[in-house]
Amino acid sequence: MTTADLPSFDLVVATVDRVDELGRLLDSLERQTHRGFRVLVVDQNEDDRLGRVLSAHASLAPVRLRSGRGLSRARNAALGELRDGIVAFPDDDCTFSDDLLERIARRLAAEPALDGLTGRSADAAGRSAASWSRNGAILTRDNLWNRAISFTIFLRAEVIERVGAFDEQLGLGSGTPWSSGEEIEYLVRAIEKGARIEYDPGLVVAHEDKTLSADAARTFGARDGASVGYILGKHGYPLRTVARMLVRPAGGALLALVRGNRTRMRFQAATMRGRLRGYLGARSSAKTSA
Repeated sequence: MTTADLPSFDLVVATVDRVDELGRLLDSLERQTHRGFRVLVVDQNEDDRLGRVLSAHASLAPVRLRSGRGLSRARNAALGELRDGIVAFPDDDCTFSDDLLERIARRLAAEPALDGLTGRSADAAGRSAASWSRNGAILTRDNLWNRAISFTIFLRAEVIERVGAFDEQLGLGSGTPWSSGEEIEYLVRAIEKGARIEYDPGLVVAHEDKTLSADAARTFGARDGASVGYILGKHGYPLRTVARMLVRPAGGALLALVRGNRTRMRFQAATMRGRLRGYLGARSSAKTSA
């Protein structure tokens, strides 16, 4: 099958504040061996800072959309503009290897029963955080937590049509305590609607991990923990799963304390408290709306 016969992509890039990073992503898209894709840039900036970088990549014919701030809100602004067979949500500071879109397109073309693929994140040297699973698997509600992140998710358009909009209570800029995890919650809904999505650790998207200060790490743990807890509560995960998700960071905090790593201990403790807060918040919202 030639690349001209492969399915095409809509790449939804929500962006705010960053310019040089977006340029590097677009550079990587210029090098793709499969040219069947559109780039939908959802601009959340109040100024025209993206004008120069988008003009520099005019050959990609980027579609520029506008949105208020908020990651889920920005992605939702693009959903009505989708028209191609596979949809992805690359971060504005990630980069794709030259053949990534071709590999994914060939895989989905060869396996029509597969509704989507997820891959793993790695730095420029190919190193991934220890939390990433090295084992491929069909995603389930229970195993997806370390097998997906937004910029490594590729779904058939039919899945997007079935699942609908991102939950705007989640995602950076949401204004809620659980301002991440929007893509995981989206995958949970996709799986609940019968989507068959496979995690392939051989599909790698480059994205540098940020080095965080002790205070920033604690804030990050509380935010991401709250998002996980919110998803657990919103989707009615059984108490044994909720308990397991609370015990893990509690055990991590204790181990870090024993090792004298107070920064790690505070991060894990913040994660545990965040998960509990998010879970109780979601359950409270469910009771209020019932």
